[in-house]
This record gives sequence, C-alpha cells and structure tokens, in this order.
Amino acid sequence: MSALPPVLDVSFTVFAVAGFRWLESAVETATGPVGLAIIAVYSFLIAVVLPLPSEIVLAAPLNLGLSQSADLALIVVTSALGKAAGSVFAFRLGHEARQSGPVIRWLRRSRFDIVSWSERRTVRLAREYGYVGLALALSVPFFPDTISIYAFTVLEDDYAKFAAATFAGSVGRLVVTIVFFSGLSVVS
Repeated sequence: MSALPPVLDVSFTVFAVAGFRWLESAVETATGPVGLAIIAVYSFLIAVVLPLPSEIVLAAPLNLGLSQSADLALIVVTSALGKAAGSVFAFRLGHEARQSGPVIRWLRRSRFDIVSWSERRTVRLAREYGYVGLALALSVPFFPDTISIYAFTVLEDDYAKFAAATFAGSVGRLVVTIVFFSGLSVVS
C-alpha cells in the first residue's frame, strides 16, 4: 500500500533523467527502514548533483506499519533532512560545483536557458528575502533543487541558516505537491 492518495500514486517516470532510472525506481519501491535510508540518500544527491525533482519520494510505498499519514510525514521529514544535509555539502562546494552535471550543461546550452533564468530569479529572491527567499525558491514543485541551491551559495555563508532554509523549502515543496494532487483527487 502506497503512502500516497490514489491520484499521487502514479509513476513519476516522466521526470527521470537518462541513466538515473535505477535510482528513481529504488525510490519508487522503497519500503521499511531501508526505504527511509534510500529516500534520505536520494534527497541528499538531488541537492548536490542530480537535477531530478524531489517529489518522486512521495511515490515510495514506505509501509512501516503506521498510518498512511504517518508514513507520508516520515517521507517528508526524511527527504527534507537528506536535502538539508546535501545542501550543506553543496554549500561547501560553492561556485565551481554550480556547473556540475550533464543535464545542467545541456540546459545551459538549450534554446531557453532555463538555468540562467532560474539563477537570476533565485539570486534576486536571496538578495531581497534572504534565507526566506531560498525556502520560497525550493518550495516550487517539480523544479530541480540543485539550481536554486547552487545559485544561493554565492550570496550567503551561514551553514545552519542555509540548512534550515533548505529543510523548510523541502517540506514546503512536498506539502504543496501533496495538497495540489489531493485537491485534484477531490475534483476528479
């Protein structure tokens, strides 16, 4: 039994990036305590190097013997903790790592240059709203976190606040996604 409402219990394969399907599959089938570890590692990696959406963790059929709501809450908290830890690691890497990943390089060369656009927006949010701006940027569903995280590292230097903002933004994103899809199931 999945921890998701029926409308959310769908495959997120549309967001898979070539070469990472095995990791996405591991997250989508993650169960038990090992499943929580898989979610944490995946969330860490998407904060550091993988331009994949974090919403995939919501597809994990955790099944810890708790209620569906408790399983979902554990998924959200575990993912946010993993992403916060990954963001601190990314924060440490700084400017140079911003260029990492074949997908980011491909997006930079693409016709629409979404990376530069999002970096400008993230930097503007950071300058205007500080760590709240980072949390808001990370609350946008279905957008790779790596771009916002690395764009923000240019402006700030407080690891604890950075991790807290990343945690809050990660929770916000997953909650927004759950509410959005739950609302769709009510409308359907």
